[in-house]
Amino acid sequence: MSSATPLTARLRRVAPEAIAFGIIGAGNTLLYMAITWVALPIGAVKASVIATVITTTLAYFANRYWTYRNHTRTALRREYVLFFTFNLIGMLIQSGAIAVGKYGFGLTEDRDGIAFMGVTVVGILVATLFRFWAYRTFVFLKPAVDGHEADLADLDPAAGFAELSAEEEAQLGVTR
Repeated sequence: MSSATPLTARLRRVAPEAIAFGIIGAGNTLLYMAITWVALPIGAVKASVIATVITTTLAYFANRYWTYRNHTRTALRREYVLFFTFNLIGMLIQSGAIAVGKYGFGLTEDRDGIAFMGVTVVGILVATLFRFWAYRTFVFLKPAVDGHEADLADLDPAAGFAELSAEEEAQLGVTR
């Protein structure tokens, strides 16, 4: 039972972030669809690019100032570039799931609409989990604990993640 306590405590800390992240994601998905629909007359690809840039920028600011408002702030350029990069990777995950459905499983738009939607939902779920992990791991650093975390902005994201993970494990009493 003692091993369940740290997991329960961790879930309680992550739940508010996950809920805010989900609300922002749902709202941005609807906004993305609306912008794409309105901009469709200029071309599907152009509409998609415009919608992606707008909603990614809005998602960045919403996550920075709501979901991760208590996390250490680093340079806007650093955070936004990482945020946009992880969004692009998420988009590749989603598109990859659809490509696997179409080319790997032989699904067609004409006769396999429901299966395509299922593959799309799986891709969105995997990409969403990836984004949530990436944002809280690399983009929005953990809040300062002992006052030295502000120095992490100068480190590369992997080094910052390793240091923060070690501190969190120490707080939870995890030994390796």
